[in-house]
Amino acid sequence: MEKKMQTVDAIREAGFEGEILSDAANLIRYENDTSLFELRPALAVKPKDATDIKKLVSFIASIKDENPTLSVTARAAGTGMAGGALNESIIIDVANMNHIKSVTAERVVVEPGVFYRDMDAATKEKGVIMPSFPASRNICAVGGMTGTNASGEMTLTYGSTENWVKRLRAVLSDGNEYEFSPLTVSQLEEKKKLQGFEGDIYRRTYDLIENNYDLIKKAKPNVAKNSTGYALWNVWDRQTFDLTRLFTGSEGTLGIFTEIEFALIKPREHRKLVVIFLKDFAMLSEVVAKVLTHKPETFESYDDHTFQFAIRFFPDIVKSLKTGIIKLGLSFIPEVLMVLKGGFPKLVLLAEFTGDTEEEATQKANIAFEDIKQLPVQIEIMRTQKDAEKFWTIRHESFNLLRKHGGSDKTAPFIDDIIVAPEKLPEFLPKLAEVMKEYKLTYTIAGHIGDGNLHIIPLMNLRNAHDRDIVMELSQKVFDLVFSFGGSMSAEHNDGLIRTAYLRQMYGDKIYSLFEETKDIFDPKNIFNPGKKVYGHDLAYIKDHIDKVY
Repeated sequence: MEKKMQTVDAIREAGFEGEILSDAANLIRYENDTSLFELRPALAVKPKDATDIKKLVSFIASIKDENPTLSVTARAAGTGMAGGALNESIIIDVANMNHIKSVTAERVVVEPGVFYRDMDAATKEKGVIMPSFPASRNICAVGGMTGTNASGEMTLTYGSTENWVKRLRAVLSDGNEYEFSPLTVSQLEEKKKLQGFEGDIYRRTYDLIENNYDLIKKAKPNVAKNSTGYALWNVWDRQTFDLTRLFTGSEGTLGIFTEIEFALIKPREHRKLVVIFLKDFAMLSEVVAKVLTHKPETFESYDDHTFQFAIRFFPDIVKSLKTGIIKLGLSFIPEVLMVLKGGFPKLVLLAEFTGDTEEEATQKANIAFEDIKQLPVQIEIMRTQKDAEKFWTIRHESFNLLRKHGGSDKTAPFIDDIIVAPEKLPEFLPKLAEVMKEYKLTYTIAGHIGDGNLHIIPLMNLRNAHDRDIVMELSQKVFDLVFSFGGSMSAEHNDGLIRTAYLRQMYGDKIYSLFEETKDIFDPKNIFNPGKKVYGHDLAYIKDHIDKVY
């Protein structure tokens, strides 16, 4: 305790003006995020502004050699599912850095603590949105979205967060704040001429990528979206050098964001949903391929376990929709009859078509419907948005239903974000089912079928040592399977504590060594979010920090 108070006093003496939290009662909320881990931080701080972050980082850099355990981990809303915002040293809670600085029809400039929902409300006043929002869009913050390279149901059309970050500011390990944006070749050359830390970063990062250019490009996973490792393959194409692509998805391991500028788009207002029910995986590849030719804006899915769970806890769906139970029940009559005749579908696919007018959206959906119904599948087209809403609610609420109704078992996100190429799903899914079957777990699978991105959430009793063993065994088996199909273990949730240990296996020794070199260029003293991305904890540490009262 005395050492902790000495650290608090030293941080104050360094000029930090924000809140410093050191008592157990205040630190409890920083022990967990939405992952299955628990780590008790020594301190949490709430900076007033970027200047506070600069002072804190400078202080830590100055005493890091004599106190190597000191580090900082940025935390926004704490909704991450990988343990990325957890640390046993100092948490930087950016909640007070929550200002929307400017909004136009093309761009929005925000601080990292801004909730997506607040940014969304501000941009919608201009008739525009930032479209890479995750399912947690009502409770997540933009700093976390940028740190994890978040994405969601609109990513099929619009890409991940990395496609929408156009400029950012960050405090780096020398305690100074820098701005990053795409550079032309001539602008890059000017940056490389700079003296000091900034010039060193540009020179060394450029050399690292250029000297390993073909190897790095080849290492990019052949999937629609990816949040694992450092995205070195996106930084330099020999025309544009863009470090925002490296920072986005870096999980706060290279620096602390202080300002982010997002591009915006005008969304299509009118929507029409086509719902496809598959009794098995036999037709999946053909159905997915055919749907994608019609260019839906979103293409989502959930499995029979999710559907059954939603039916079992039907009143919660009613509450989510804010509608009458009888009215909603009647709306499900066609699906109930279908289940009575042929059982629960193995997969429910949701393909949504959009347009600038109702007629345009309807025409797209009708054309797709007429084409897809030629296949031997059950298919419906929703006449109204209200009809569509019941299916979207099941898709969006599946995780919350599991969390609420698991009883003594709790949701355990550890294989929650795998992705393979969509055309490989018919072969991949039965093999995945065989792996899962061995452990006799209750679980749901939902996700972004158009991308091949699946969210698998088991229910487990993590107070039980046997179940904690399963977490470690099943992670390895599922990741082995994903890698054998050329996929990624995380499309949008990032590495955090749960996946960092497997990055060397996924990318191989050479690319992993380039990740380590990247970390060393930006953060040679390992100040920022240690144990994530590189120099990770071993599997014993990971297992030991699973929350046993979770």
